[in-house]
Amino acid sequence: MRLRHSRHYQNKIINEINVVPYVDISLVLLLIFMISAPLIQQGVDIDLPKAKAKKIESIEEEPMIISVNQKAELFFNYSDSPKKPIAPSLLLARVLALKKVSPSLPVLVRGDRSASYGNIVRVMALLQQSGVGKIGLMTENE
Repeated sequence: MRLRHSRHYQNKIINEINVVPYVDISLVLLLIFMISAPLIQQGVDIDLPKAKAKKIESIEEEPMIISVNQKAELFFNYSDSPKKPIAPSLLLARVLALKKVSPSLPVLVRGDRSASYGNIVRVMALLQQSGVGKIGLMTENE
């Protein structure tokens, strides 16, 4: 009878989940995201002018970023928008639509260092037409 009794315990199914592989995978993913996050840049490649300016206080909402490259092409960078040039009329429509949904949404302009001043001013005037009260200019620290 003892043999049968000991056999009964050996054939018992274990109902526990082994979580060690899940912890390993999650740590590896965490490392991958920590390494790749600084490499991700929002928007198109623009050579920003350098200036000694104080940083903007931390923004709670994701800002709307309008980029102007040296060819005077406009790019609308908000959330997952495509990195393709956009017509000024379409830019105006998108800004108007976003401002209706979120009036306090921060708006920043990224102008390439070699872009003409007139192109940057045209974008700022366009943003002013859409009802944007405050416009920030992005620079790099010296």
